[in-house]
Amino acid sequence: MGLFDFVRGTNAARAQQPSTRVPAFAVLDVETTGLSPKHHRILELAIVRVDANGDVVDEWSTRMHPEGPVGATHIHGIRDADVANAPLFKDLAQTIALGLAGLPIVAHNARFDTAFLRTEYENAGWDLPSLASYCTLDASHHHLPNLDRRRLADCCSAAGIRLENAHSALGDARATALLLKSYITRYRAADGVLAAAQNEARLARWPQGPSRAALLPADRAKSTGSRPPAMRMTAPRPKEPLLRHRLNVLSLTEVFEEGAPAGTDAYLELLLSALEDGVISTDEANALADVRETYGLDEAQVQRAHEAFVLALAHHALDDGRISTAERAELASLTALLAVPATRLKHALAQAETVRKAQLGAQLTGLPDGWAHGEPLRVADRVVFTGCDESQRARLEKRAEEVGVRVMGNVSKLTSMLVTDGGFSGGKLAKATELSTRVVHPDVFEILLNHVQPAR
Repeated sequence: MGLFDFVRGTNAARAQQPSTRVPAFAVLDVETTGLSPKHHRILELAIVRVDANGDVVDEWSTRMHPEGPVGATHIHGIRDADVANAPLFKDLAQTIALGLAGLPIVAHNARFDTAFLRTEYENAGWDLPSLASYCTLDASHHHLPNLDRRRLADCCSAAGIRLENAHSALGDARATALLLKSYITRYRAADGVLAAAQNEARLARWPQGPSRAALLPADRAKSTGSRPPAMRMTAPRPKEPLLRHRLNVLSLTEVFEEGAPAGTDAYLELLLSALEDGVISTDEANALADVRETYGLDEAQVQRAHEAFVLALAHHALDDGRISTAERAELASLTALLAVPATRLKHALAQAETVRKAQLGAQLTGLPDGWAHGEPLRVADRVVFTGCDESQRARLEKRAEEVGVRVMGNVSKLTSMLVTDGGFSGGKLAKATELSTRVVHPDVFEILLNHVQPAR
């Protein structure tokens, strides 16, 4: 009997006609109202059952009414109106149990999905057995060892799998099923964890139904309790987070190189997802605290992961040769948000800048014979422009940043030189005169740029 037979007449469900093959694994994906298995709900659930070779036997998916707001529509695409008439989880618990019982649950970041599943069953009055599971994210370390990030999209791309309808339960479940198949067939590596999950699932005894009344939404709120946020906001939400593009390209390999403990990759992936809008809300902060509990991470592990994260991001912030005041402020807010000591950020930025200076200076050659332009320009020197041709200035500023010379907006005692063609006598020139700051013509500055020397 295929899974389709279990859901005949369920209008909310979509199913594929069953095959004659025997299911060996149940690939699961859930879309949720947030990150917390304790405080958020399943919005959409999909099961793709596959045989021992990873070929699809049958599939099923449905949306569910969360008995509250749907959460991040911009991620999962589900609106309140889309689930207004959807069934509740408790109404589908029997169907889902029939599809999962006796099979190991396969998911990408399995502890996340199974934690939500278990909580929903507990709310519905069911007592589940231990859920045997196999995590395609964890297994990717063995089958796809050279990845910088291990999101489902990253693993699918590395395995040559096309991910369609990402962030829909059925789309992600189908992709995860294909990833599992690639582990079983293409990579042909013996996987004791997979076999152990099958054995455990066969021994588990699923109940036939609930053992107690389902909790009402008000009862669930009481059972989970209220608590102060695990993190706090220290700055208003930025309109366009300057660090967002750096977060998108940040490699977890870099974070682990900076000292993140083994086993924190799934948590760090969720942290990066939470930071997609540049901040962590109180709700997201509480959810991350629940995720840490789900993954069994202690305070020391989380602290080391956060410090490594900040350090890696600080290196990224200096990759383009400068860090703006706004970026520095965002890093400071993020540091406070993650409960990382401010001195750690200061040290991280100093360390990152030292490394960057060394890298920029490593390939530089000495000054040519007959050098007649005085003290050379050096990596990390600060320069200010005023009264220059706009096109020439733009070209020189870009070149300066490429070689590690910092272009500042105002003259200070730290300024190495003021670049001007003398066509404008304003406040910057007056300040430079007051401080005895060196003044050079743009043409001379270009020569200096072509012979930049290592930092002092």
